[in-house]
Amino acid sequence: MDWMLVIALIILFLDLFIPCSLYLLKNPLILHKKKKLDFYSRHISHRGGAGEKIENTMEAFTHAEEVGSQMLELDCHLTQDGYVMVSHDKNLKRQTGLDVAISSLKLKDLPLYKDHLEVTFNVGHYSTGKDRKMALLEDVFKKFPKMPINIEVKENKDELIEKVASLVKKYKRESITVWATDDSVIMAKCKKQCPSMPYSFTMGRIFLLLVLFYTGLLPFVPLEESLLQFYLPSVINRKYIPEESILKNRFVVSLIEKLTMRKSLFDHLVKRGMQVQLFVCNEESDMDAAFSVGATGVMSDYPALLSEYLRNHPLPPSTM
Repeated sequence: MDWMLVIALIILFLDLFIPCSLYLLKNPLILHKKKKLDFYSRHISHRGGAGEKIENTMEAFTHAEEVGSQMLELDCHLTQDGYVMVSHDKNLKRQTGLDVAISSLKLKDLPLYKDHLEVTFNVGHYSTGKDRKMALLEDVFKKFPKMPINIEVKENKDELIEKVASLVKKYKRESITVWATDDSVIMAKCKKQCPSMPYSFTMGRIFLLLVLFYTGLLPFVPLEESLLQFYLPSVINRKYIPEESILKNRFVVSLIEKLTMRKSLFDHLVKRGMQVQLFVCNEESDMDAAFSVGATGVMSDYPALLSEYLRNHPLPPSTM
């Protein structure tokens, strides 16, 4: 008798929970206040547009702005003498041919980028340009005062985080600069240094997001993040060869795609005021795939190509 009562209560709970969860998934503002950001970026230039100019140079960032980019994506590291440099890698071998860490060199000793640099997310293709000099983050802030910038912090270094936050505050761009990192410990430090900056989901939080989504709990849970940034899985092992051995398994990548590329999930986040940005889309078919699944923005190494795509495929006006 007791077991029958338990089963009956479970059935009653599910009868109430499931329709309520589905309704709130489509109507999240019943429980949550819509987030407001000071920017809306459909067009994001990955590393400043690494396929059309040498990545992360002032020439690349200038070109991206000129062709219509609405956000710059970049990474930062510290030199030995404490300057915040824009560089994807902490070791310079891939970018310059010199097998040395940025942190071991002074600003004046930093080498130039290679004159032809392979595009990480378009294997076998190379970019070139007149500018081969590494950029200071401060110079980027000076030249592009109104451009939204996504800063990924890859190293757990307090001095780096403090100096990035200090520069953001110095140039009064907290509302248009985004904290991004895969690491939850690093993100906690970033938020502490400049809590007014919007920030994206870490990998741990993305995993939690998926658990909440598939259990039906997501509509009931508050989320502090303002952006979801994630791979478009279909580019992995086709345009991008990952270092992680697990991502070289096509079954794993296919499973990731099926679990993450859910339009109902993205639509829910967008209704809550978040932006969903997928990367790195370097072909029109990838841009199609990203926007069709519900992305609000696309990161590309080819900003001119992305601008042409957006001109030829006008999207509905944002409701954000």
